[in-house]
Amino acid sequence: MSTSITGHSVTDDLPGPDGRSPHDGDRAGTGRLGDRLFGGAATGSGLVVVALVTLVGLFLVMQAVPSLLNNNANFLTSTEWVPSGSEPRFGIAALLWATVVTSVIAMVIAVPLGVAVALFITQYAPAWLAKPAATTVDLLAAVPSIVYGFWGLTIAGQFIDPVTGFLQRTLGWIPFFGDAGFSGRSTLFFAGMILAIMILPIITAISREVFAQVPVAHKEGALALGATQWEMIRTAVLPFGKPGVISGAMLGLGRALGETLAVMILLSTLNPTASWSWSVFNGGETFASKIALNAGEFDSPQKTGAYIAAGLVLFILTFLVNAVARIVIERRKAFSE
Repeated sequence: MSTSITGHSVTDDLPGPDGRSPHDGDRAGTGRLGDRLFGGAATGSGLVVVALVTLVGLFLVMQAVPSLLNNNANFLTSTEWVPSGSEPRFGIAALLWATVVTSVIAMVIAVPLGVAVALFITQYAPAWLAKPAATTVDLLAAVPSIVYGFWGLTIAGQFIDPVTGFLQRTLGWIPFFGDAGFSGRSTLFFAGMILAIMILPIITAISREVFAQVPVAHKEGALALGATQWEMIRTAVLPFGKPGVISGAMLGLGRALGETLAVMILLSTLNPTASWSWSVFNGGETFASKIALNAGEFDSPQKTGAYIAAGLVLFILTFLVNAVARIVIERRKAFSE
């Protein structure tokens, strides 16, 4: 039986012998075209990013290799940095130490503090306080790094000298805390503290989002079994959020490794003739600050290649850190599913 409504027969929409509507082909064709276009655009964007990263890596390698071949010192273990002249001698040991130690100090301070702030916002703070507190922490990410550098140098630095003096008197027998003769505000230790404030929003934001996604049933189940608030957090919230906290920490580490302006403003440059030491109260230069400070001196292929070789090491470090963060995030996704 067929009924015509505005010239359209109802039987036109009835499924055929194969169970499909006559219009399914049109809709499927349109849908498949849209899917193909979107999939192609997404794939193309991903390939462009991969190609850009690959090209950057190839450029760094091609520019660095000639200088490395002319280097008369061990590039990985030498603390000398004389990239010009007839017998260039340069190595990244001091730069690698300054970069890693400032980042580690930043992580030791920022990770526990960021996790604690995230737990307070998601588990303890009342609703009227949680959102303003989260916004306040997130605003730290909007402060330019140069502001952090000058703030640390002029304001926060005046409070660090008593702390460094106490640590040197108490733990000075340990090489890491020996007195290197630098002001507290221009040492690796203080630079690491400023970096901790800079990466705090990253770690806090990611940890906060992960803790907020903990299933309510898990938390209520722990409380129903007689757990206190802290025991519920320790047994239900932290295990669920652990992968997210790790990924946030790794992303913060990537930011700390590549920070330039704040570190360049704070750290005192070592005298080229001075002996290098393990002390965190020593001056120094990170990869990023070294390259930024001397960018105006790239007056020869040999010197330019030496700095590009240092940049290549920083590129590899940052790439590895972000790759580890990506792996952790994927594991967390699989865990959630």
